[in-house]
Amino acid sequence: MSELTVQHDAHTHDLEAISRMSENYKFAMWLFIASETIIFSVFIAAYAVFRFQNKEIVHAVHEALGFGGTLIVTFNTFLLLTSSWAMVMGLRSIQLDNVKGGIRWLSLTALLGVIFVILQYYEYTQLAAKSITLGFETDAYEGFGMHFYAPTAFHGFHVIVGVLWCLDVIRRARKGQYSKDNVIGVEVFGLYWHFVDVVWILLFTLIYLV
Repeated sequence: MSELTVQHDAHTHDLEAISRMSENYKFAMWLFIASETIIFSVFIAAYAVFRFQNKEIVHAVHEALGFGGTLIVTFNTFLLLTSSWAMVMGLRSIQLDNVKGGIRWLSLTALLGVIFVILQYYEYTQLAAKSITLGFETDAYEGFGMHFYAPTAFHGFHVIVGVLWCLDVIRRARKGQYSKDNVIGVEVFGLYWHFVDVVWILLFTLIYLV
């Protein structure tokens, strides 16, 4: 057997191993997403029930926030959706063996995630100034704060985790750990980031638009 044949067989074996590993990692991520979906569903259901039972309170909160508050959150939503697009472009670049281009797109993803968290913190300070707090005794809107902060802060935590993960993916890409034949880490991170985006769209629709 020639040396070329041996090298070809070894390369084929490596690709098969990477493919199996990719499927295992993706399956594990889907299990994680399923478990997180259950938790978010509880938060969303609790808010939906509160909203149904306290329509006047929710309306009063929206009146207090005004157009400016909604505008900030809408812009934040745009940022998160754009970050998801940047994530797709980053993955595609690496799949085309353009790792440097992928790093640039992933850096944009991380940057937009950071801006999202900063703006969310700013929103929280504005809400606190209007006495929308976690405690029933200090909340001017009779429990709205708890039902609002629980799902949005939990989501914000996921964004922070996603940004840190994205930075780690970028670090690994710079070390040459990803190529067109090995994008497992990028793909799994992409699943997580898209999940975070989808959850936010649901929260944004239920809390701010409906």
